[in-house]
Amino acid sequence: MDVNAAVAAAAAIAGVLTGVIAMLAFRWSERDQSRPTRTSLHTDPVLPPGVDTVLSVLRSSAVVLDEADAVVKASSAAYALGLVRGGKLAVEPMLQMARDTRRDGEIRQVELDLPRRGTGRGDALAVSARVAPLGSRLVLLLVEDLTEARRIEAVRRDFVANVSHELKTPVGALSLLSEAVLDASDDPEAVQRFAGRMQIEATRLTNLVQELIDLSRVQNDDPLEDAEPVRIDELVAEAIDRCRHQAGTKQITMAAGGHADLHVWGNRGQLAAALGNLVENAVNYSPARTRVGIAVRRITAPGGDLIEIAVTDQGIGISDKDKERIFERFYRVDPARSRATGGTGLGLAIVKHVAASHGGEVTVWSSEGQGSTFTLRLPEAGAARDRALQHPALDDEDDVRDGDRQSAGPSHPSSPGPSHPASPDSTAYETLSAPEVLP
Repeated sequence: MDVNAAVAAAAAIAGVLTGVIAMLAFRWSERDQSRPTRTSLHTDPVLPPGVDTVLSVLRSSAVVLDEADAVVKASSAAYALGLVRGGKLAVEPMLQMARDTRRDGEIRQVELDLPRRGTGRGDALAVSARVAPLGSRLVLLLVEDLTEARRIEAVRRDFVANVSHELKTPVGALSLLSEAVLDASDDPEAVQRFAGRMQIEATRLTNLVQELIDLSRVQNDDPLEDAEPVRIDELVAEAIDRCRHQAGTKQITMAAGGHADLHVWGNRGQLAAALGNLVENAVNYSPARTRVGIAVRRITAPGGDLIEIAVTDQGIGISDKDKERIFERFYRVDPARSRATGGTGLGLAIVKHVAASHGGEVTVWSSEGQGSTFTLRLPEAGAARDRALQHPALDDEDDVRDGDRQSAGPSHPSSPGPSHPASPDSTAYETLSAPEVLP
């Protein structure tokens, strides 16, 4: 009996101890759950309701700071710009703005130039920073990257300045010549001379306006909308006819040859304008009694066969420093000579955009005193549509991103052998088979 009583007493004591331990564990668990953790101080519960969702959809970089200037929340874009490092705001001017806003509650905005992080490039990031209070203890910083917008604005500003300068020259000349005609009304020979000059300036003005329209069209239009198979032979014949008068005046011989019955897929008007510009430049920059050759061939490339049209002249040539800039708008190798020939500096820019919009490229080989070879490569008709879709046309932003320059060096690596001749007198015309010599 005593043994049973002892067992019952021991069981009762064990039950009481178990209950006490369970109660203490429950209380301890409740205390741990109610105690604020380090993570809970810097996550969503600290932010006002809905703020986290709004910040996640903003295009601007967002940073939320607490009263100790610690980063409560930062978007991935803020880290990408280098605004936040080690849990702290790394840009001192922005940090000072946040402290001032926390002190007086006023919204502040400023534009800053920040060094690029880890690129080694000299140009800076242009940003707009806006700081505003968020609740009673937090401060919200929104940063917008203005670098691209400033770059595009600089391109447009330079373009407008160049256009204004180019238009001012013929317009001013027409104004002066009209005054001269009025003053010389009693001198028929002077009137005739001044009228001839007025006609030249009017033609230059007309060409400039037309090329501006052409450049705008090739930049904005999709060549595939009106695409069709285009015979290269017809493009070459049209380009030669366009320059026949100028070549005849200077006694320049034009020779065309190469592979026949080749086609490309694209906008016939744009392709004719591009090739015509290349042939016209070759004639204008060649001395009298020289030769201009147009060679056509098919070359093999990994993405499909290409049609290569090489226009070779025996002109003044292009220096190395000018090769990288000749495809810029309004850039001229020899401004005085360009004005004498009526050049506007837009022809090669048009060629570059037409080639890019059709999935091709244009390159140049040149040696001073020996001449130049401009090579236009376009996908053959079978693969042209796919290539054009994969290589969209250059626009204003692309012009500036590349400094509005196109590499003008070695030929395409897929081309078999050297595409540009070492001398226009020798291998420049090796691709011409049974050339057609046109006076």
